[in-house]
Amino acid sequence: MSIGALGGTISMTGAPDGQGVTSSLGAAELAKSVPGLDQCATLYLHTLARIGSGSIRFQHVFDTLAWARQQIDQGAQGVVITQGTDTLEETAFLLDLFWSAREPLVLMGAMRNPQLPGADGSANLLAAVQVATDAASCNRGALVVMNDDIHEARRVQKMHTTHVNAFVSPVRGPVGVIQEGRVTYLRDTPARPRLPVPSAYSSKVLLLEHSLDDDPDIVSFALDAGYAGIVVAGFGSGHASERLRDVLVTAATRIPVIMCSRTGAGSTTRAVYGYKGAEIDLQQHGVLMGGWLCPRKARLLLSAAVWNGIGGDELAGLLNAWSQ
Repeated sequence: MSIGALGGTISMTGAPDGQGVTSSLGAAELAKSVPGLDQCATLYLHTLARIGSGSIRFQHVFDTLAWARQQIDQGAQGVVITQGTDTLEETAFLLDLFWSAREPLVLMGAMRNPQLPGADGSANLLAAVQVATDAASCNRGALVVMNDDIHEARRVQKMHTTHVNAFVSPVRGPVGVIQEGRVTYLRDTPARPRLPVPSAYSSKVLLLEHSLDDDPDIVSFALDAGYAGIVVAGFGSGHASERLRDVLVTAATRIPVIMCSRTGAGSTTRAVYGYKGAEIDLQQHGVLMGGWLCPRKARLLLSAAVWNGIGGDELAGLLNAWSQ
């Protein structure tokens, strides 16, 4: 059983000058702080980085993926990654797109640093190891464990800035729970197509949140700047103003464009609204609908597709498989 640490609140302690907490604890220190953790499994501990999760780059994610795969190849029955919660849902989903091993890959973090009353990091780490060593966790891809809930990476979202129950799965709830040290799954996790690890990942996808009377020229700027795709966090169930619609339709003739919802929960619709800029009109002009995927994860899915040269009908099929 392997634990890789990337940093984040779970690893942060206070500075002598009283100017807030920063990442200082590595994997070994985190493991030592959890009573009974070494009784769950034989642990291999490695510190991958000591950074806030907002500074995680794609390079960190692919380095983490390579390390995790190496651990599985060397016989680990599962891998746990500790990191900050600000981008936890994104890191987990990006890893999930490429995690083809049957063994579990479990991500977790903490909402309260170790020096605060009621710090949750130790409990979350123990629960994550319990999940990663449970046979029922196999063939479920990447999972997120927070607050004794087990979430599928593609569904989980951080929905509060500070609460310990900040992580939820708005569509169907958690896929499982940990109670009295026992892992219980509530439903199956359907298999989805994983992608090859790309040889390069420099191509960029723009994520644009649509707002009242905003300027659609940003889409033209993105095209001129060489962006390889666009994801829009649109109004309601996936709608755009007429002005933005016109530039998106033009963009869709050159690069893939995905329309999601900015609401935070619910799916885009496919055949309800027919006005200019609504989903029927957009789809007729080549814009793809993001379904249940939040805009941030749609951006990562489109990025992964672009890096692998996937477009057209194959992209539509991939999006459909991951957005249900």
